[in-house]
Amino acid sequence: MTPATFLLVLTLASWVFWIVACLCVRQFALEADREAGSQRPDFAPPVSLLKPVRGLDAQAYKNFRSFCEQTYPQYEVLFGLEDPDDPVRPVLDRLRRECPPGRVEIVIAKPLGANAKVSNLYALASAARYDILVMSDSDMRVTPDYLQQVVAALADTSTGIVTCCYRGSELSGLAAHMAALYCSTTYMPAAVVAWRLFKMPVAFGSTMVVRRSDLESIGGFAAIADHLADDYQLASRVQQRGKRVVLSPYVVQDVRGAESWRAVWEREVRWIRCVRASRPMEYPGLLLSFSLPLAIAAAFVMGFDTLGRNLIVGSLLVRWATTWLMAGYTHDALTRRMLAWLPLRDLLSFVVWCDGVIGREVEWRGKRFVVQPNGLLQPIPGRHAPLSDEETVASLPSRPKQT
Repeated sequence: MTPATFLLVLTLASWVFWIVACLCVRQFALEADREAGSQRPDFAPPVSLLKPVRGLDAQAYKNFRSFCEQTYPQYEVLFGLEDPDDPVRPVLDRLRRECPPGRVEIVIAKPLGANAKVSNLYALASAARYDILVMSDSDMRVTPDYLQQVVAALADTSTGIVTCCYRGSELSGLAAHMAALYCSTTYMPAAVVAWRLFKMPVAFGSTMVVRRSDLESIGGFAAIADHLADDYQLASRVQQRGKRVVLSPYVVQDVRGAESWRAVWEREVRWIRCVRASRPMEYPGLLLSFSLPLAIAAAFVMGFDTLGRNLIVGSLLVRWATTWLMAGYTHDALTRRMLAWLPLRDLLSFVVWCDGVIGREVEWRGKRFVVQPNGLLQPIPGRHAPLSDEETVASLPSRPKQT
């Protein structure tokens, strides 16, 4: 097979991928609408909401407050810090004063492994009173019915872990908008396809809901304390125990504010190298999501003849049409407004994918690591990245668990 034929086949296959992705997202949205009317209002076990925190994210108070104002009968919100003097501490202290007694607690997390977030979650889970654990990253914002919706799937005892898609909001600047566009138009549709068609374990830091018993059955957070892809490891190990991974219809808002191009680049490189290390067999398959770069490569090999030029036009039309439809199914007005930027976003995503092939270093929380072939993080001694506004964080003694 000649290079031109190979690239032609890949480009056409990528068109099929996006049509399939569009159909999967449509079906997922339809099922979400049906499930919304069939939830069990009587299923509302007590919940411990775990929030690992480091530094001040954009609109931190509003984000945290949204988790403290749930229309849910019984829950607590635990914030985990690494540093008692973290700049976010005054915000958390304010929440403790404003919320009902016992609703908000602060937990100091001691180092457990290379993954600081998992160390934080380990401390939070140890201090949590209840057996349903809901984890969510610090830059997320939710509506008052969030807990009721994401916990609902656990009414089925075969469900082991529940996770949620997320969408960028409160964006400022082109870099933040382009980061949000990637999540909505590439990352999340691909995750829906992986979960729906191939029954692959997917999980996102936006939300992970798990029973304490299922967490302990896989060795708890200590078992994944050195892994970069902690969310994937958690979902994969729970699934290996015979439990289902459920993608909730609830969409969490990821409040980004202003972001630098460097921060966006480092995060996306970390994500893609995480995929390569954790799921190496899937990594080449990600090429199918790059319709436009593949079409440009095919056209170049063909000398930009008529067929090559048509491939570029066809790829643009397929991406725009399927993305427009998927945004409609998920009520994503931002993606529709940003549609003209999609070709540039796809080219940038392809560059990130290429970078993931040639390197293994990642930057995370002001430190540099090498991602080993098995997905474990290996700190690079003496290598520190410049600290961002997010880089600092704290906790109190454990309390007895309740059920």
